[in-house]
Amino acid sequence: MPGIDAVARLAGVSTATVSRALSGNGHVSPATRIRVQEAARQLGYVVSSPASSLASGRTKNIGVVVPFLNRWFYSSVLEGAGAALLRNGYDLTLYGLAGGADERRSVFEHFLLRKRVDAVLALTIELTSRELQSLLDLQKPIVGIGGPLTGVPTLSIDDVDVARRATDHLLGLGHRRIGMIGGESGFELDFHLPTNRRSGYEYALRQAGVEPDPGLFRPADFTITGGYAAARLLLEHPDARPTAVFAASDEMALGCMLAARDLGLSVPRELSVIGIDGHEYAEFFGLTTMAQYPGRQGEQAVEMLMDQLHPGRREAVPANVPLPVELVVRGSTAPPPA
Repeated sequence: MPGIDAVARLAGVSTATVSRALSGNGHVSPATRIRVQEAARQLGYVVSSPASSLASGRTKNIGVVVPFLNRWFYSSVLEGAGAALLRNGYDLTLYGLAGGADERRSVFEHFLLRKRVDAVLALTIELTSRELQSLLDLQKPIVGIGGPLTGVPTLSIDDVDVARRATDHLLGLGHRRIGMIGGESGFELDFHLPTNRRSGYEYALRQAGVEPDPGLFRPADFTITGGYAAARLLLEHPDARPTAVFAASDEMALGCMLAARDLGLSVPRELSVIGIDGHEYAEFFGLTTMAQYPGRQGEQAVEMLMDQLHPGRREAVPANVPLPVELVVRGSTAPPPA
């Protein structure tokens, strides 16, 4: 394989500039970086990871801590983060925490402390004070997604406000008997997401002069299957069923739509349904949703990590960034039947 000298000659720059351009360490103009990368591509030159790590003291590896690997939202965030890391020349090491307390303890007390990563991305996971201190003790850049972490830059949506806006959409169409499929204590996720979304739903109803009816709430586990089961219970009695349902996730909303179909209900003529997330299947099912674009969240979190790893690469961004959420109206919501 040709060496760094050959890349420098072809690009018309010094070997030091080649090193900075390909490692991401140090300032190089965008035009020069592209020229160096093209020269390296033409010559088939690849930076030696062990040599680069020895020279820079960095591993070019980012640790990502995630509570679930088999849920659409988390995999979508990971997809966005992975693409951004690839563009920046970094590898990804994944630490899944679905195995329980022992596995979680091993991640924070053993694996991360080996310091084989340059930075850590904590994906929608609420950390205990001990876990957070373990990360801070690494003295490496950390970014969180999903809620506040003391001393850590974060990206998050306002779950109360998003649920309020979703419920307001149904109220604006004229619905007053609005059910909710969401979480309760048994399904509590990190950062009290289910509780916050129920609070937003109830706040919107009260602001519209509608007292929330506990009989119109059904708990579920944020999956399509869970949403289907909850919706069957919510919709099975014709005299007591709502005219609209707010589901605290798109997967539960999709389950609700399937349950409505099996009960012979037309969506949206007899039942309106709205969710939260912007699921990849939402457009296919015609689901109205509050889209939060998880892939973009992953990309944005990686860029915040890169800002810490490479100071001065771009204009500083706030330490705690509120994420945009967009109401996407499709065919699953309409005025209530006359």
